[in-house]
Amino acid sequence: MSVKKEHRTAEIIRLIAQQQKADVAELSRKLAVSQVTIRKDLDELERKGLIKRQHGFAQINDSDNIAARLAYHFDEKMKIAEKAVSLIENGDTVMIENGSCCALLARVTADTRENVTIVTNSVYIAEYIRGSASTNVILLGGIYQQDSECLVGPMIRDTAENYNVKYFFAGTDGWSERTGFTNKDSLRAQAVRDMSHSCENMVILTESAKFLGAGTVPMNIKRQPKLVITDSSLSKETVATLNNAGIEVRFA
Repeated sequence: MSVKKEHRTAEIIRLIAQQQKADVAELSRKLAVSQVTIRKDLDELERKGLIKRQHGFAQINDSDNIAARLAYHFDEKMKIAEKAVSLIENGDTVMIENGSCCALLARVTADTRENVTIVTNSVYIAEYIRGSASTNVILLGGIYQQDSECLVGPMIRDTAENYNVKYFFAGTDGWSERTGFTNKDSLRAQAVRDMSHSCENMVILTESAKFLGAGTVPMNIKRQPKLVITDSSLSKETVATLNNAGIEVRFA
């Protein structure tokens, strides 16, 4: 995919997410490309599950699956992934949990690094980068969650403890000063806790909007994450609070 096309598809996703839906003529006019080009872009985005097309317009999927969640704040998430990949070197083995920023990190890793092994509980990630000849994927065992397309349950810890990686990349559904990082699903939160025992460094990847509210399930990670990669819209007050807790913040 060319840089120009990457920017165009990111803008298509942003416009559709912002307006809830958009038609081909409108997108063609705003992006200054032909309607034929827009239709091809929309076809590709629909195949990836990022949008759905109905009666002459496109709209964001409203389900809980990861492909739909990728569409929201897509540009910020891509920049976060591109910042995070700087931590990964050729030949590394890393652990990446299920999540939209994490899926984009896996994609960027597959596109820019050689001979990297990704250990993950995400069936979506395994499928998302299955065409990459330079990336190996190891799926941890567990119970399959259909909507999130990830594996959860006690087998995650049993299989994750067979690995020791330098970096474990995880997402979050929210944060508060009292509870720390949170998730809205208890099984997914437990999977993150179980996987965190197998890393030297845990890195949280999330857009700044997630810091505006907390999920219902505290992650309760015993080994506190020491690095957060997010976008530059994070408030100075939140950055100071994170820093005071010993967490470094890097901006994409």
